[in-house]
Amino acid sequence: MTDQSSPTAPTAALPVPADFVHRAGVALVTGGTGGLGRVIARELARRGSAVAITYRSDADAARQVLDELPPVASGTHSAHHLDLTDAEATAALVAQLTGRGPLHTVVHAAGPHVPMRHLSTVRPEQFATQVANDTTAFFTLVSACLPALRQSRGNVVAITTAATTRYPARDGLSAAPKAALEALVRAFANEEGRFGIRFNCVGPGMLTDGMAERLISSGDLDERALAVARSSTPLRRFGSALDIAEAACFLASDRAGFISGQKLDVDGGFGV
Repeated sequence: MTDQSSPTAPTAALPVPADFVHRAGVALVTGGTGGLGRVIARELARRGSAVAITYRSDADAARQVLDELPPVASGTHSAHHLDLTDAEATAALVAQLTGRGPLHTVVHAAGPHVPMRHLSTVRPEQFATQVANDTTAFFTLVSACLPALRQSRGNVVAITTAATTRYPARDGLSAAPKAALEALVRAFANEEGRFGIRFNCVGPGMLTDGMAERLISSGDLDERALAVARSSTPLRRFGSALDIAEAACFLASDRAGFISGQKLDVDGGFGV
């Protein structure tokens, strides 16, 4: 997908902060082969963290992501097949990772393709499946990671959606489960802060890759819908996966050490 709107996004390269060079252990990125997850994994590695990614089905894509990650002094990168709806498998993976060292960061970027539908056309079983893949999967992941995060005084960043701030029609199948996920983030931030764990969200707006790219390919978003979305965004352009990765890495870093229970919308002003 290309964005022909003006003004264009800034292209100047910025220096990469060494936010995680001092951190022992690994950052876990779920959905690490997706449009957002692979860029988040790359940016964490560029900032000095060893990274473990999970994938649900595409082993070839996982190997490609690993090939893209720069080597780091703090450890080795790895990829792991995981169905986040499987609590036993999730707990086993966390045990495997923490057997090698601390778990300092969890970025939850996993999620299935979500078609844009009016809620009146969504079947109850379809909604239940989405809740299981979005909300329950996140709870399962956090439950498995909490003991390790307490030890490392680590943090969790959940990638959600800007649609929980300003709702666009036909996005309820995504926005409703992610709103529940955001409520869990606030609850965990409240309850786990005493152990030094921080929980935050990043809410992507309309992007040129990731979910938006899949929605265009599937026909859920046509040129008219894209024009409406662009005109509803004050910056009059769409964002990129790198915009989301920058926000996620900031929230995971010590620079955000007093930020918890918050959601940072990266949406070009869509929610204002």
